[in-house]
Amino acid sequence: MKNSILLVDDQPELRSLLAESFSARGYEVIEASDGASLKGCFTGPQPDVALVDLKLPDADGLDLLSALKEQWPDTECIVLTGYGTLDAAVEATKRGAFHFQTKPHNDGIFNLVERAIERKQASHENIKLIGALKRISGDTSPIFQSSQMKSVMKTIERVAPSDVSVLVTGESGTGKEVVADMIHTLSRRDKGPFIKINCAALPRELIESELFGSVKGSFTGATEDRKGLFRQAESGTLLLDELSEMPVDTQSKLLRVLQEKEVRPVGGRTSYKTDCRIIASTNRSVDDAIKQGKLREDLYYRISALAIHLPPLRERRDDVLPLARAFLKRFAAQADRLISDFSPEAAERLRKYDWPGNVRQLQNEIQRTVLMCEGQVVQPADLSIGQFQPTTEGGEQNLTLMEAMERNKIVEVLKETGGNKQETARRLGIGRQTLYNKIKSYQIAA
Repeated sequence: MKNSILLVDDQPELRSLLAESFSARGYEVIEASDGASLKGCFTGPQPDVALVDLKLPDADGLDLLSALKEQWPDTECIVLTGYGTLDAAVEATKRGAFHFQTKPHNDGIFNLVERAIERKQASHENIKLIGALKRISGDTSPIFQSSQMKSVMKTIERVAPSDVSVLVTGESGTGKEVVADMIHTLSRRDKGPFIKINCAALPRELIESELFGSVKGSFTGATEDRKGLFRQAESGTLLLDELSEMPVDTQSKLLRVLQEKEVRPVGGRTSYKTDCRIIASTNRSVDDAIKQGKLREDLYYRISALAIHLPPLRERRDDVLPLARAFLKRFAAQADRLISDFSPEAAERLRKYDWPGNVRQLQNEIQRTVLMCEGQVVQPADLSIGQFQPTTEGGEQNLTLMEAMERNKIVEVLKETGGNKQETARRLGIGRQTLYNKIKSYQIAA
């Protein structure tokens, strides 16, 4: 889409020269010769930038600037004048002008307009980022204080507007899906669909149909044509969660789809062009997954044009309390509870705990705490986490209610399957590596 510029100047020769120059640079140009014609433009499309002459035959440029910013708050305005004074420049800035430019101007005006557009886009991205953060935490205040996550956020802001594929790595519960959601929200595809698939949750015989689609009768149970997720995510984003749990033969077909940018449904003869951005995630070590044959090396290089690693919560303790307070605010509002904060002792216990389940565990803990807390300030006794850290050496565990339920379910299914971990993972709908990690974390005896 072309950037648009509004030229408001009563000198036809200058206005015509500027219009021709900006058109040659790919801009869509709107012209107005005075205040009346400018107000007539208010019923039309909003320009990205407006160049407004300070002295017009029927209006004062500063008054027009105020009217223009009221009508189009997102339009960046540059005031032009042949009678530049410091007072006028200060007043123009107060009324929302991006810059005050004296005539005659040279090629610098084009650089100035480009800078104005960059600021407009940056402001737009910041608004979207705040919206994304609010969806995560229920609050617009900063929820990441650690240097590691500030670096991650900067990376997200830089890469989101592009179409580059992204691989997000990190332990279970660190927020990989949240990062994928933010990348989509901040991208140019944010109006398109955001489709997610857990590659570990589907049996081998169905994952290709789910991804690529299938035609009626192509396999048992295919009673109708099915449009796969690649086509459903057209003009949007497709998240491949737990990529390393995808069958290797399916990975080879996925690689071909990514290379050729077209997909052929299972059992079909027709290929369809695809246009969706790919984000993948895994909780495995990529090097280990490649060495163990769980992840094709060529697929990894194809899908990880940019990699984002999320450190575990125990390595970024500065984030624990901002996240906990954001969750507390959200869940207290949902439960209609007047709980304002954590006591210093409760806050210290939260900060010192190792959080083996990472942000997901912290969120579950705060949600449980809101329901159980009887006062307006959370005390240590309201927390289900103990004084001692979970240990992998057979010592005491201090699990949240959700974790205890999850541990009991894993033990139950392991007993039902006679300790068959592959079958247990299938019944639970999780990847085998995820199951192994949970068995280790919960100290479940073989």
